[in-house]
Amino acid sequence: MVESGFIITIDGPAGVGKTTLARRLAAHLNIAYLDTGAMFRAVAWKLGQDGWLKDEQTLARELKRMSFTLTGQGEESSVCLNGKALGPEIRTETIGLWASNVAKLRVVRDFLKKAQQEIGRQTSLVAEGRDMGTVVFPHARYKFFLDASAQVRARRRYLQILDLDEDDPEAQGIEDSPELKTILEQIKQRDEQDRNRAIAPLRPAKDAIVIDTSDLTLDEVFLLMKNYLNL
Repeated sequence: MVESGFIITIDGPAGVGKTTLARRLAAHLNIAYLDTGAMFRAVAWKLGQDGWLKDEQTLARELKRMSFTLTGQGEESSVCLNGKALGPEIRTETIGLWASNVAKLRVVRDFLKKAQQEIGRQTSLVAEGRDMGTVVFPHARYKFFLDASAQVRARRRYLQILDLDEDDPEAQGIEDSPELKTILEQIKQRDEQDRNRAIAPLRPAKDAIVIDTSDLTLDEVFLLMKNYLNL
């Protein structure tokens, strides 16, 4: 068991495997897992379509009605909004794009930064997102940045939707699927927004351990991370 206040950050673009690896790492260390992307998605979902176009005063008022908490440890960790665990309603590609738009807003980022840091003060955790190592937890003990090509990430996301493994026979020949092409375009759009936004753009922290996962399995990436941690 690691000491109290121990924080590991995992940043990277959409579809790179952050969520699965963060959950596994948290379970391995018997500490909490914080899915900050779920918090942005939850805000976007709660604000509704085009919610990011609301004026700052309205946004601030609506954000005050939102309260985030974290329950459980490892793979049982769950982010709750106003006391209710977040469900599949926030996991669609559409909500992901909404979240990317919401993430451009300083009022939202400031609100969630405070909420995330408060959670980090209460428990040791693995925090996964896009600016955990650069903005939210700059003094984290360990920082990882995971990356992969947009094509690889789109394929992984599509296989996840289909509930297929990479070595499943049905996974072969999906490259020409219209659904896969749509996911690829959505990921490229999300990347463009995340990497080029004026506030907290997606990039590795200067002291982050960068791992390109394009040609690695999740098991291989997990082993690399464990070796770096030496815990």
